Amino acid sequence: MQLSEKSRQRIAPWAAVAILVVIWEVTVRLLDVPEFIFPGAWATAQALVTYAGPIGMHSWQTFWTTMVGFGIGVAVGLLLGFIIGSSKFLYHACYPLLVGFNAIPKVAFVPILVVWFGIGSVPAILTAFLICFFPIVVNVATGLATLEPEMEDVLRVLGAKRLDVLLKVGMPRSLPYFFASLKVAITLAFVGTVVSETVASNQGIGYLMMSAGSQMRMGLVFAGLIVISAMAMVMYELFAVLEKRMTGWAHRGQR
Repeated sequence: MQLSEKSRQRIAPWAAVAILVVIWEVTVRLLDVPEFIFPGAWATAQALVTYAGPIGMHSWQTFWTTMVGFGIGVAVGLLLGFIIGSSKFLYHACYPLLVGFNAIPKVAFVPILVVWFGIGSVPAILTAFLICFFPIVVNVATGLATLEPEMEDVLRVLGAKRLDVLLKVGMPRSLPYFFASLKVAITLAFVGTVVSETVASNQGIGYLMMSAGSQMRMGLVFAGLIVISAMAMVMYELFAVLEKRMTGWAHRGQR
């Protein structure tokens, strides 16, 4: 029985994961790598089951911290993106500043945030925000700043004001850019949270991984990596589904 193209596309990611897991386990066994250096897929799965309680507790901490930072990043990114994209002058003036800020390693901010706010969830939330708002600002601003001049001229002739053009034409046109940025930003937000948790927290997946690594429990470390990846992939897929539902007009003709 031959599978349809759509069915093959759905199966392909799961097949790729299965192949990767098999290669991972076989390689570790063939090379006889000690578990405290590089655990195999089976050892990692055992750690996931054995430490399910602590992993679940720390995962929830990481998840809600990430979502709070991500939510702030979306709000600030949308606002700044709209302001910057509404003016060609602001767009050209602020873009280099945004690029320069984004080039700074966000882990460098963690010690500063610890001094300001102490050890805990706040530095992790702010690190997630700092690392994820840039793609949202840039994509929204680009979507608005690249609005076709001919379209804007026609709307102006019809009596539309600049704000009307931005809100009724520019923002809908920027939705594909916005959702593309959300898919990038949510994965970066998890990175920011975990980086902060490894340095300035006593809870969360990052803290759990650091604690397990210091005790040479590498199976638990890799289990933490798997959980982070799974949470990021679920959120990425959620935004991908929302993108298809809300911007179907931008994807017409695509399979």
